[in-house]
Amino acid sequence: MTPLVPPSESERLARVVLSRAAEPGDLTVASLVLQLGAVGAVQAQLEPKADSQLHRRLEEVDPARELEQAQTLGIRFVVPGDPEWPLQLDDLTHGRLDWLGMGGPPIGLWVKGPMPLTELAESVAVVGSRSATTYGTTVANDISAVVARAGLAVVSGAAFGIDEAAHRGAVAAGGATVAVLACGVDRAYPAEHRALLAHLASHCAVVSESPPGASVTRLRFLTRNRLIAALTQGTVLVEAAIRSGALNTASWAHELNRVVMGVPGPITVAQSQGVHEWIRSGGATLVANGHHVLEQVGAAGEHLLEVPREEPKARDRLSATDQRVLEAVPLVQPADVTSIARVARAHVRDVDSALRRLERTGFVLRVEQRWRQSVAVS
Repeated sequence: MTPLVPPSESERLARVVLSRAAEPGDLTVASLVLQLGAVGAVQAQLEPKADSQLHRRLEEVDPARELEQAQTLGIRFVVPGDPEWPLQLDDLTHGRLDWLGMGGPPIGLWVKGPMPLTELAESVAVVGSRSATTYGTTVANDISAVVARAGLAVVSGAAFGIDEAAHRGAVAAGGATVAVLACGVDRAYPAEHRALLAHLASHCAVVSESPPGASVTRLRFLTRNRLIAALTQGTVLVEAAIRSGALNTASWAHELNRVVMGVPGPITVAQSQGVHEWIRSGGATLVANGHHVLEQVGAAGEHLLEVPREEPKARDRLSATDQRVLEAVPLVQPADVTSIARVARAHVRDVDSALRRLERTGFVLRVEQRWRQSVAVS
């Protein structure tokens, strides 16, 4: 991670220009910023190019006005060097998925809400299918509640299905949750989640790489996913079909050496096929609840779980000899010691001693010098 260097005012304004004029995840712009700084990147792109209109868009942006308008909406623009900047995003400098040709760290983040983004240093992404099943939304809700109660923030994308369940689970648990959007933070997408997003903006945070007023596009959803993966310590897949966008988030998490976790579902349900493939290939660790998630993202020795075991029965505590003798004792018709010894293939003396011990512990009953098993003890 790069050291914290406070940004100059010109650097901040240049990043506003680039945020408004360039597409999120534009690897060319991100590379120029890393090499030349934001001011140098703007200057480099102002020269007209036949195959690009970026220079025209750059000239049209009034960055000071953009910041002023955002401030009136309660939106702040966070850039590298700010105390609030999430340093884990620097990992995007080295990792990218080149099948889209997009990546790199964000130019800046538009944020609405009181929660400082530094709190995402300990956070978990919970993502999945929009067309989630009742099983999926229940699991996502429960996992998020456990994670939030443990003090980790839950990050998701505010979409229908698993995303919504994740946010609501964290909110119900009284924890922190952050929505990372593919549009401006002043817009409610989907519109049906206006109240949810308003709540997050009032109590936690809503974040976007896109400037205020920006609309959603398919590619912005995909580039947004890299932020969800990079901001968090690990990503939990809860229901994702083979072509689900949530798998793109998992791919980014894997690329960035984050923990990828998958919740198994019914093998007959399409929404779980993508998750199962990740688990089957070893790309995702199987988790079934929030405690499993905490164990995966926690520090060594933290949130350790005991392996679930069935409580031992009284019969399990018997010695090998006593268990063998007990197996030879009839259930209904009593038998004498000699007969039991023959079945147990043991000496009569040893069988007699075992039967007396078993009688004291209630496993067998003596009926006129014969023996049968007791039904009282299993």
